[in-house]
Amino acid sequence: EGGEMLSANINKTEAAVRKYGDSLMRIAYTYTRNMEDAQDMVQDAFVKYMTKAPEFLSTEHEKAWLIRITINICKNHLASYYRKNRDELDENLSVCDEHSTLVDAVGSLPEKYRTAIHLYYYEGYSAKEIARIIGLTESAVTSRLQRGRGLLKKMLGDDLMNKPLMIAHRGYSQFERENTLIAFTAAGTIEEF
Repeated sequence: EGGEMLSANINKTEAAVRKYGDSLMRIAYTYTRNMEDAQDMVQDAFVKYMTKAPEFLSTEHEKAWLIRITINICKNHLASYYRKNRDELDENLSVCDEHSTLVDAVGSLPEKYRTAIHLYYYEGYSAKEIARIIGLTESAVTSRLQRGRGLLKKMLGDDLMNKPLMIAHRGYSQFERENTLIAFTAAGTIEEF
């Protein structure tokens, strides 16, 4: 009976890795800015998932739990002595220059803005869903999104303001993710093509 339960947990975890792994990697990378560290953080999240074997009300509840666990693991990692004294350089992330510029700009935002921007634009969550995930009010999330966009506008300047950039969204196939474009408008908002 114990072997069957372990086998069921492993199968459940493998399915979750296939379903949410890419999304959690992007989230972890926005915190660590290092692929190896991001992989470690996501692996730790899935180990917690497998060992705790929580029951979820829905797939969205399951994904929200994994996102929260991944964020907490990343925050703990960033606070560690090891991380503070380590030179981080990621040679393995290869993206186009424009997307790299956007990723770098989002990554350089303060954590509270970076998390909101990432969950909204890269994962496709609404402000209300983000509020539930990170434990804030919807108006606080909306404020963080607005301030984060303002900071991005200042960082990126006019050279990227109306230039289409690649971005991934939750629920899209790999082909759709690779072919979804966004652009900053002159008003500082982001539109999808």
